[in-house]
Formats: sequence, C-alpha cells, structure tokens
Amino acid sequence: MKHVAVIDIGKTNAKLALVEAENLTEVAVVTRPNRPLPGPPWPHADIQGLWQFFTAHLASFHAEFGIDAISVTTHGAAAVLLDDTGSLAVPMLDYEHPGPEDAYAEYDKIRPDFHETGSPRLPMGLNLGAQLHWMLKTFPGLAERVAHIVTYPQYWGWRLTGVLACDMSSLGCHTDLWDPWHGRFSPLVERLGLARKMAPPRRATEVLGGLCPSVSAHTGIPTGTPVAVGIHDSNASLFSHVQGREPPFAVVSTGTWVVAMAVGGDAVGMDPARDMLVNVNALGQPVPSARFMGGREYELISCGSTACPTEEERRRVLLGKTMILPPVEPGSGPFQKGEMAWRGRVESEREKIAALSYYLALMTDTCLTLIGARGPTIIEGPFARNTDFLDMLAVLRGDGVEIARNATGTSVGAALLCMSSAEPPVSRGWALPDQAEDMASYASAWRQEVAMRGQRRASSA
Repeated sequence: MKHVAVIDIGKTNAKLALVEAENLTEVAVVTRPNRPLPGPPWPHADIQGLWQFFTAHLASFHAEFGIDAISVTTHGAAAVLLDDTGSLAVPMLDYEHPGPEDAYAEYDKIRPDFHETGSPRLPMGLNLGAQLHWMLKTFPGLAERVAHIVTYPQYWGWRLTGVLACDMSSLGCHTDLWDPWHGRFSPLVERLGLARKMAPPRRATEVLGGLCPSVSAHTGIPTGTPVAVGIHDSNASLFSHVQGREPPFAVVSTGTWVVAMAVGGDAVGMDPARDMLVNVNALGQPVPSARFMGGREYELISCGSTACPTEEERRRVLLGKTMILPPVEPGSGPFQKGEMAWRGRVESEREKIAALSYYLALMTDTCLTLIGARGPTIIEGPFARNTDFLDMLAVLRGDGVEIARNATGTSVGAALLCMSSAEPPVSRGWALPDQAEDMASYASAWRQEVAMRGQRRASSA
C-alpha cells in the first residue's frame, strides 16, 4: 500500500488529504470551509457540497498519485438519518443549533446517568441523543420516515461502499447513546425507539467494505478499493500513538476543540460538570478525557491576528501577570460558569496573543490534571505550531511535552486504520524555555485567581 486518501471533516474546515504510507506524511491536501447551510428546517451540514468536493479531488489525487485505500474521520456529535431509499430523511443538524434545548426537560427524564455512559450533559446539540430526541419530537413524520441512523464518518463510508455502520469512537463521543464499559448501546436507544434503526456498531480499525462501482466510475479509483470503517477525529489523533507507544502518556488533540486524553494515567473521579467524559478509542476501549473549545476561544480573542510577540513583550506579560481568566467560551471546558476577565494591562496586539497562548496552555494543563494524565504529553493539530503555548505547557507538565512530526494527527491517525504494519508518527520533545521560572510564577498566579473567582461565585450562589 502506497497512498491512503483521508476524508477529514472538522467543525470549521473540511479537507481531503493523501497520506503516503511509507513515511506517514501528507503528500497532497485540499481544504474548504465547513460552513453550515441555513434552514429550513434548521442549520445543517452541506452534504452535497462536501460530496462534490471530495469526489472531484479523489479523482485528481488518484490520477496523479494513485489511491490504494480510503479512510474517514469527522467531528463528533453528528449523525445522518436515512430513509428506506438511502436518501437523507432530514438534513443533518448542526450541533451548535440551540433547538434541542427546547426539549431538555423532557429529554432529561429518559437520559441515562453519567455513570452509565461517561457522557456529560452538554448544551445545544452536543449530546447526539438530545439531537435525535428533539428532531423526532419536532419534525412531522420523522419517526416513521427514518429507516437507518449512521454516525457521521460512516455516512461517508456508506456513500463510498453502500455498507451501513456506526463506529464505536463516534458513539462514545458524549452521545448518551453508548455504554463504553460494556461496548454496547445505552438504554437511551431503546427509549428513543431507535433500537432497530441504529446501524450496527463496528470498530474503527475494521474494513467497512470496498468502493462501489458508481463512485469508481466517477473517480477512476478501482471498484473494491478498501474503505475503513472510519473514526471520530480526536480519537484519530490518539490512534496514531496507541499503535506503538507504551503507556502512560497523554494526547492533546487541538482544533476547534482541545481534547485531552489519558492512556494509563492515574485513576480519578470523573466530574461531568467540568466537561470530563469517557471517550472510546479505535479499539473500542474507554479513555478518560477532558476538553474545552480552545480553537474557538483562540479565534474569539485573536480576531484573526497573526501578531508574533517579541521576547520583551513575552517578558512584560509574564512579569506583569497580564492574563485571561476563564471561561472565554462558557459552554464548554472545566470552568463553565461566569464570564471571561482580563487581569493586568495589554500594551499591544502581540502581548494579547502571548497572554492568549499562555491561557490556552493553562487550560490544557487543567484538563490533563483532571484526568490524571501521566507520562509525556503529545500535542497534535495546530497548537503544535504555537511556540508560546508549547513553552508554557512544557513548564507545567513535569513528564515532558512532545509534538508529532506531522502536526495534523487526525489525517495520519485515520490513514493508519488502513495500515496494519505501519509505525506510529515520530515525535520530538519540546525543551524547557529560558523563562521557565517566570512562567511557573505566572501559572501559580493564574490558578490562584481562578480559584478565588470560583469561591466568590460559590459564596454568592
């Protein structure tokens, strides 16, 4: 096997990557924004636009390089409802739509407890079960019309192969629909009347099927080319390391969401109020996790700025204790109550970016501490290119911080699903910065401020 094509759909962007099997590098990449379409009946994924984008570039990639296998990875909290002809029974709901909140009181009566699913109660449509409950309740005739439900990676797999499935990593992504400890659907599936409509659960590492003739004719890729079951994107990042690294270690997948996942860490109590959850890895195993919407927070504060702080500006931020206090995005993360606040004075755009990077590292460290992470911490995704983030996190994590050679671990992890003998990506350690002492003092001050704000909120409640 030489090349694996990976359909990689994040919440903000979608891309097609061609991964070279020998050295696990992306030899070709095309991207497009993943913007939801407006209703009716609600904001929804641009399924047809994405399909045209992927098939066109699958054809061009195959013509230039050849494609030997296809894999899929997507964001979580998403499923596609199909009718008995295989068409969309209803557009795929954007999980940031607040509609499901209208039925929360009724949904909470049938929702399993956290100890049954490892799934925290989340706002909007971030619990897939809440999406399904609301859509079935509000869309006339949908309960009778829907014949099959597939998790999002497997929708694309179905388009490619004609085989219906769900994957365990997507089912285990705070859906309320999955029992991660026993590897089976939770009682919610029966309560929603969907026991015979959910596609069968499969491990991400399995082959879903072969490329169907119609897609072969359109792309030139041979009929029968293997297509992997597919995987949830954060777990794609994790799988790159589960393949060949001995625990304990932690992986931090960064993008719109920053998801910290501990493998072989300390046993801890899981607190759903702090956005802790149990993910399910590619092998179907439970993984303690915690997360916050770090990429979204970066966008909100940076406003598109590409400013790069100087050493003097970093020093002023650290010594002046100029800092952001959480939460920037209050709907996720370990500090979901209250409002963002600044401490200290920002003198320039570059100082603001430095304080933002330190904030993101402190939030990431909080998540890692909550889940009992031990061993080295491997950073995947765009934050692996943020040197200020990495410097602060290296100071905070005593067992070291590493970055993968390829900073986009989702595509490589998804490609590995098709390679039984491939080596995991090479990573390198991140050295402690010269200003480590000042960073440690800054982190201590940030934690004290966060704790004091929490105490004040508790006393006023």
